[in-house]
Amino acid sequence: MNGPAQPRRLGLGRILVTACLWLLAAAAPLTFQPAAAAAALFHLVGPVPAELGLHDGHLSPCTAPSHCVRQDWPLADPVAGLHQLMPVLAATPGVAVERFDEQPGAAYLHATAESRLFGFIDDLELAADARSGVLQLRSASRLGDSDLGVNRARLESLKQALEAGISPAAAG
Repeated sequence: MNGPAQPRRLGLGRILVTACLWLLAAAAPLTFQPAAAAAALFHLVGPVPAELGLHDGHLSPCTAPSHCVRQDWPLADPVAGLHQLMPVLAATPGVAVERFDEQPGAAYLHATAESRLFGFIDDLELAADARSGVLQLRSASRLGDSDLGVNRARLESLKQALEAGISPAAAG
């Protein structure tokens, strides 16, 4: 006769295989979705912030600098600068322009940027006012306490594109 049943021990290999199978099962529904939805393993959207948009002609300040960056760029023609950045944004993977409003001498753009792996959504706003000669920019994460520098890097990338003089014809 055999003694009492011993509990079964899971080896490291079996744990890794189980974890991989779990991840594949979680990702399986994404394989039959359109490319945009399948871009991230998860889709952590978060609520649309109430502070989006212009308030008395200005973008909202950042309440938490750990996951938000707000800058003003003096430009001779900020509306032209915003138009110059639109094709750059459109060509950036994971970025979608949600709203664009233009009036004589002013323009506003709201875009969302989705992170590749987890699908975190950041809000990117650009506001151009020819009277003040400033292009306002704000990039903020909807979820989390830190963006690991992603929003600052996003604005720096846009600044480099603007300084490089990438025109709509060159970007498209």
